[in-house]
Amino acid sequence: MALLVALGLFVAQAINFGLLLRERRAFLVEQVAGPAITRVIDSIERTAQGRGPVANRGRVRRLPDNPITPDMTPQPRIVGALRQGLGESGYGFGRILAGVRPIDPADPPFRGLRGRRAERFAHLADEIVIAVEQPGNGWIVTRSPWPRADLSLVWRLIGQTLILYGVILLPVLWIGRRMSRPLRELTLAAERFGPGDGGDPISESGPHDVARLIAAFNALRLRVVGMLDEKDRMLGAIGHDLRTPLAALRVRVESVEDETDRARMTETIAEMNRTLDDILSLARLGRPSEALVETDLSALVDAVVEDFRDLSANVVFIEADRLPVRLRPSLMRRAIRNLIENAIKYGRCAEVSVVADGAQVDINVADQGPGIPEDRMAIVFDAFTRLETSRNRETGGIGLGLALARAIVREAGGDVLLANGVNGGLIATIRLPRRR
Repeated sequence: MALLVALGLFVAQAINFGLLLRERRAFLVEQVAGPAITRVIDSIERTAQGRGPVANRGRVRRLPDNPITPDMTPQPRIVGALRQGLGESGYGFGRILAGVRPIDPADPPFRGLRGRRAERFAHLADEIVIAVEQPGNGWIVTRSPWPRADLSLVWRLIGQTLILYGVILLPVLWIGRRMSRPLRELTLAAERFGPGDGGDPISESGPHDVARLIAAFNALRLRVVGMLDEKDRMLGAIGHDLRTPLAALRVRVESVEDETDRARMTETIAEMNRTLDDILSLARLGRPSEALVETDLSALVDAVVEDFRDLSANVVFIEADRLPVRLRPSLMRRAIRNLIENAIKYGRCAEVSVVADGAQVDINVADQGPGIPEDRMAIVFDAFTRLETSRNRETGGIGLGLALARAIVREAGGDVLLANGVNGGLIATIRLPRRR
């Protein structure tokens, strides 16, 4: 709004300057042409009445040759005004010329100027020479001061514009700032809003329309938070209702006599429990119940790797220095575990390292598997997406591991990156900020 007002003032001042300049030039033409016409007519009348060369005094002279030289700046507007004025007088005349040249202090009209006055006059003005040809009697020549470029008018206009900007634009900026402050607060609140947002409502201030918009946003946020709360309660109920029959099945499985069938059934029930945990965790992300804690990331990764070693998994951890990072330990442990499980499942082994680099820290999980085609790097993060197309869960899982890991890491302010190794295999990287 302030830019529009400033642009409008500038355009108005430009139009005003054009009109003033046009009026000033018209006035200058009239101011120079009027006396020149009078002097020329007076000189013609004196010659016609035989009163002699009285016109050779002052600003009017009679010369035998054309005094306008090529280096003078022509003035067609003066010539047009003179032609019109002299034509109405009824006297005959030939060519009419007008040119501007610098003032020569030695010329008779300016000999009376001395010192600084002469220098100032020569600096501010030029001299216009007007020559009217009178057939058979030479040229009637008159000279007058001619102001130089209208710099004073330009500076006055600039000063006037600055005053207008100060009187009009500054209050507009102040009013616009007061009007836009509630919008800025609304924008920040909308950017900060997330599933776990339980902040106070925004103050409904500003113009009527802005206040109504803020009220609508506050009501919308309450509705969204209410729906998310209802979703969490529903998920909790679903999880409880599903785990109860799974637990009952687990008890019934113990009565199966065949050890092979019993082991397979037990593993299937465990897989169903893990799948249920993954789905509920993915659905509840953004509203975690766990608080942020200052955690030694190296120790946390080492503990996860140690759990896999206890299961005789081929996992190696490269020792690292202590790296304190503010995060949610249980969720981050889940993300790291998912990446290591993928590495073991598809790459037979996992090498885990923690590398600090300035304001960020990387947890790298490298395997020796076949890697992932470059054109499928992005889709593997989609929920329920499996590169292994068989229905065998032992080789392909259900496709939630990477999706859940990335959701957890992004909620912590980082991201999960995938890259194929130079010598084969896949490198999955959890990149986290050092401070939040």
